[in-house]
Amino acid sequence: MELKRLRHVVAVADEKNFARAAERVHLSQSALSRSIQAAETELGVQLFDRGTIEVTATPAGNFFIERARKLLFDSRCLQRDIELYRSKQIGDLAIGVGPFPAATLLPMLMPELRQHFAGVNLRVEVNNWEYLAEHLRNEELDFFVADTRDLPPGQDLDINLLARQRGGFFVRAHHPLLSKSRRLPADILQYGLASVRLPQAIRKALAQLLGLPANASLPIALECDDVLTLKRAALESDTILAAINAAVADEIQRGQIVPLVIDGIPTMHSEVGIVSLRGRSHSPVALFVIGRFKELAELHARQ
Repeated sequence: MELKRLRHVVAVADEKNFARAAERVHLSQSALSRSIQAAETELGVQLFDRGTIEVTATPAGNFFIERARKLLFDSRCLQRDIELYRSKQIGDLAIGVGPFPAATLLPMLMPELRQHFAGVNLRVEVNNWEYLAEHLRNEELDFFVADTRDLPPGQDLDINLLARQRGGFFVRAHHPLLSKSRRLPADILQYGLASVRLPQAIRKALAQLLGLPANASLPIALECDDVLTLKRAALESDTILAAINAAVADEIQRGQIVPLVIDGIPTMHSEVGIVSLRGRSHSPVALFVIGRFKELAELHARQ
């Protein structure tokens, strides 16, 4: 039965008069009467006793009207919630973020979302691309943002590059290497390298520059997907940090961390992309967040 007919039945029950009920639902009295008769025929019960003074619901009518009211209420709530959902005022969003975007883009985005979309429930997973891809495929995430160079192309994923974030090597102020006029790749091995999980292409390139045997793995003294932990290690030891520039911009400005130029090592970068399941539609709030990630990534890429 259509919701429109339910509204007709409830109007008659409330007004106890066909003329007043017809005016309320913007129908002629004869059209409303036909609608009620059609409802009774469809249900196989009589809903109203038509008295000379007023219309009263039958026992079957009372049983039906109680449930009709609930259906109409739920319909109004659904319509309201859809409007709120479209305007990004309610909903759920689960996103994944790689270590460097989590350290640079996420802190700028989260306060904005909480301030303007307080009714949206957010869940954020910070991890490496391999973990995030698995959880995306399990439909536990709406999308994720991470370095995508090692992500194997698959027919089930859409990968959209956001920006290249420049990076390099960094050490604490007064690090012993800063007093050397020339620094060589082998110096990295002496002091140890701290980094998130590096893409295979960078691992191989660094291993070659370090003069390691063919197929030898790059020795990383501290591998951790928590950038704060990596920075703390670099600040309080002689460990060399490999990171994107934006991740250490504040420490550089305060004079705590210094870029380390090493002869023979080309400029490094991180290729940050948005990864989502192919063919899956995004909610309005997800589309907004993706758009803001793009804007913030472009801003950092220009720095």
